[in-house]
Amino acid sequence: MGTQQITAPPCVKPGASGVIHSNVRHTAGFTVIGNHLAQHRGLSLVAVGLAVHIQSLPAGAKIGIKRLAERFPESETRIAAALRELGAAGYLHRSRVRLADGRIVTRTVSYNQPGADAPATTAAQPRSARSTAVPAPVIAARPPLTAPPEPAPPPAAVVVPSPTARTASPAPLPQPQALTPELQSVAAALLSNLRRHAPQLLLSEEDIRTLVPGIVTWLERDAHADTIRHALTTDLPVPLTTLLPPPLPGTHELEAARPRVIVIPLQNCDRCDRAFRSRHPGHCRDCRTDLPTAA
Repeated sequence: MGTQQITAPPCVKPGASGVIHSNVRHTAGFTVIGNHLAQHRGLSLVAVGLAVHIQSLPAGAKIGIKRLAERFPESETRIAAALRELGAAGYLHRSRVRLADGRIVTRTVSYNQPGADAPATTAAQPRSARSTAVPAPVIAARPPLTAPPEPAPPPAAVVVPSPTARTASPAPLPQPQALTPELQSVAAALLSNLRRHAPQLLLSEEDIRTLVPGIVTWLERDAHADTIRHALTTDLPVPLTTLLPPPLPGTHELEAARPRVIVIPLQNCDRCDRAFRSRHPGHCRDCRTDLPTAA
């Protein structure tokens, strides 16, 4: 007989207040959740429940904000806030990855115990094997006589950090010449309105404060709001630096490129007071006597 699993106090005094556990041992179709998550004091109840749901899903399941909002009664705003809580606590890491064909996908990694390295054998086990009550014994294989061939390296993927992901060395954002309150207000409103065009870009107040100087730089260079919005919803935040338009040419550059037109000033005839164009004052054509006349 197997060892009895005790998950609650065996005896409860009659009439005592508090929860009373009535547990049945699971033999299939269950997920192990640590008390560090179930009793986490820094996470909201929505975040804890969302973490439990994500850890119960099979590998490759879609957990976008819209998909979760269709599954649960909570709004997209609350689900996005819960995802940020899990990311800050280390239970979730979301990043944007550019594939070899140019497509950008969101890669999500769920950690059932943040800070601990997962054993290499658990990733290769099928879901049915992980759901059994007693784990299968691991038999060490005899080392081969010759060294096995080295596996081919996986294709390189360019990882684009999401707005909420914090990298060790983020790309520096462009800095404006004058960070005026008017431009800051316009930039903040543009960033806050991004979620209406791309629901996955639900930026926090800290993200907006970080990105405002870069948006102000675009506005200083006379970039249209639709142009900025298209760049942000395509690949945030790389375009703020890589696609930044050049400064508008100044007045002296425009004057240098413009062809010069020589204007001859107007003069008044000294004899008949008629206006005529000439570089020097004198007489008009009719009053000049030095011009040859027709025969």
